[in-house]
Amino acid sequence: MNNVYGYVRVSSIDQNEDRQIIALKSKGVAEQNIFMDKLSGKDFQRPQYKELVQKLKNGDLLYVLSIDRLGRNYKEILEQWRILTKEIEVDVCVIDMPLLDTRNGKDLMGTFIADLVLQILSFVAENERDNIKKRQAQGIAAAKLKGVKFGRPECNTPPDFAKIIKEWERGHITAVNAAEISGMSKATFYRKIREYNLLKSTENRLKK
Repeated sequence: MNNVYGYVRVSSIDQNEDRQIIALKSKGVAEQNIFMDKLSGKDFQRPQYKELVQKLKNGDLLYVLSIDRLGRNYKEILEQWRILTKEIEVDVCVIDMPLLDTRNGKDLMGTFIADLVLQILSFVAENERDNIKKRQAQGIAAAKLKGVKFGRPECNTPPDFAKIIKEWERGHITAVNAAEISGMSKATFYRKIREYNLLKSTENRLKK
């Protein structure tokens, strides 16, 4: 007996997968046959997808809501489609795009149209991924121009940091003690010493 499976992908744990799951269940996919990854679509190195492919066999049916849920890498989408439909010989149905249903149009013309639509949609999926990355980069650049800080908050040195360094250099306190007094980790303490020494060296050169 052939099995019916569904595949769901969201880019992160923050995204909601309900719409995809509802669509799959409406097609009769049992909950235990729905495989879901919360990962980027840049490649197919996804644990649930790989497990799904291992379960698929000739004559099974796989549902996915849209082609970009399968992936966003043009070449890899085409390759995975070939593996699924030609090597494993399962039927694939993209719910949002009825033309991408391998159960229909198995003649030469139907296959040609489906392959053409797949290539177009795969290209669109990857192009959208690239556009998202560009918009993110532009947004970050714009935010930086406005003074928005990214990454970890900068660890400021205490007003008496120069005195603490001297105490450490004289061996009166250990690096661990000096870091604790300065309110920073040992690694940050050493980094701040390098920055401090570089600043003093620059100041001395300017005075000459």
